[in-house]
Amino acid sequence: MNWRRGSVIYQIYPRSFADSSGDGVGDLKGITEKLGYVADLGVDAIWLSPFFTSPMKDYGYDVADYRGVDPLFGTLADFDALLKRAHGLNLKVIIDQVYSHTSDEHAWFKESRAARDNPKADWYVWADAKPDGAPPNNWQAMFGGGAWEWDSRRRQYYLHNFLIEQPDLNVRHPAVQEALLGEARFWLDRGVDGFRLDVVNFYVHDAQLRDNPALPFTKTPARPHQFQRHLYDRSQPETLAFVERLRALTDEYGGRFLVGEIEDEEPLARQLEYTSGFNRLHTAYSFFLLRQRRARPEIFIEAMESFAQAAGWPSWALSNHDVPRFPTRLGGDDDARTRCLLAILLCLRGEIFLYQGDELGLPDAHVPFEKLKDPEAIRFWPSGIGRDGARTPMPWTQDGGFSTAAEPWLPLDPRHMALSAAAQLDDPRSMLAFARALIALRRDSPALREGAWETHAAPPGVLAFARIAANETMLCAFNLGDAAATLDAAGCMPRLMRAARLEGAMLTLAPNGVAILAG
Repeated sequence: MNWRRGSVIYQIYPRSFADSSGDGVGDLKGITEKLGYVADLGVDAIWLSPFFTSPMKDYGYDVADYRGVDPLFGTLADFDALLKRAHGLNLKVIIDQVYSHTSDEHAWFKESRAARDNPKADWYVWADAKPDGAPPNNWQAMFGGGAWEWDSRRRQYYLHNFLIEQPDLNVRHPAVQEALLGEARFWLDRGVDGFRLDVVNFYVHDAQLRDNPALPFTKTPARPHQFQRHLYDRSQPETLAFVERLRALTDEYGGRFLVGEIEDEEPLARQLEYTSGFNRLHTAYSFFLLRQRRARPEIFIEAMESFAQAAGWPSWALSNHDVPRFPTRLGGDDDARTRCLLAILLCLRGEIFLYQGDELGLPDAHVPFEKLKDPEAIRFWPSGIGRDGARTPMPWTQDGGFSTAAEPWLPLDPRHMALSAAAQLDDPRSMLAFARALIALRRDSPALREGAWETHAAPPGVLAFARIAANETMLCAFNLGDAAATLDAAGCMPRLMRAARLEGAMLTLAPNGVAILAG
């Protein structure tokens, strides 16, 4: 069996998973010590967010050395020990790779900005000012303000789609592509099982630096970049050629895995484009589900049917380190609703990403303004989405258990400690037990893991679909409405049910009821 097909991948945010050194920041040794817990969940792989050398302006997504482990997290030897332990537990290891941009402290950028005629002069996106000194075009950065920063040494602007301290690489340049392939090969040679490619559709910019057109809107957007259609600063067709080079490199190693993060105005279409054929990404996920604020059957049907006839293969997540946790964002911090949503996620077709704490049902944490660390949250406070609420430390015990430090890098939410792993571990009624049961059912079901998708007739408010494999069909039904609902389930046998009952051919679901039936 292809290990990744329909797999469940557990995302670990290293700063917040487990602190072995007592400095208040999670580290690689801490992760290694907790891998037994992760393996016991039944997941197939872990994805590690960045642990590379970085000034931490964007908490690791500003890489200063692709091959170095930041001292905050440990050493390269610590990573090797983590990799060995994970493989010993039959866990694959996927690591982040950030090829759209680097830190402004990366040696490549320091050389590039030094002069216009050195060997790396064109390794980043530089452009002259307009005659009046204005930036080359109207592009806006994701984290607020214009996407161009003046550099007094070169007397030119450089592009940054995110923070000023995150200059964009010129991935059009053949030498840059070769350098990035070299960084990938370093980690593949070390034994990693694949890469999660950060903002993969941001790699290449429009060569003519054309202005983005304005978007019509009925109310003022929350952020400057939302005023525009992003036709020219991302999702350029030339990006796919480099993606194909990455895929070819990965395929040299056999059994390795490429998953891309898509940030686009047409997320599902872009997911399809980047996974089309056998020479692009193995899979991709977008923010289509991650940005949703209301759980309706229609959104899941749209996501699934977009890939129903496609050769490409999707990935899905409801939480990650960039968005408010789904129990709050979609579930209203309601236990029954959270369980229903988790069950939906683990029955979808594609690879499934669980973010650390999803299995515990953690709500989005409250972080007071004076404790915020996320530059995006601070910039857009109080109306921004804020990412720190999803990044607070993992609650291992009811006293915290993350670190021996008097004060961790972000505060633990008291609500999280009440939902700690220790508190749930031996409780068969807990969210953790429910998550384990769902993961085990998916792992053992060919239909849930790899089967086709077919929408099933259901009353309003109910999401129902069949997952169909050669020798197995599973009927999955979830009541997202406010009233009890019934639907036909003739010939089905229960596999996992909650707030549901099957009487003859009739399935009845209470609000937030879950039924996974063998057909």
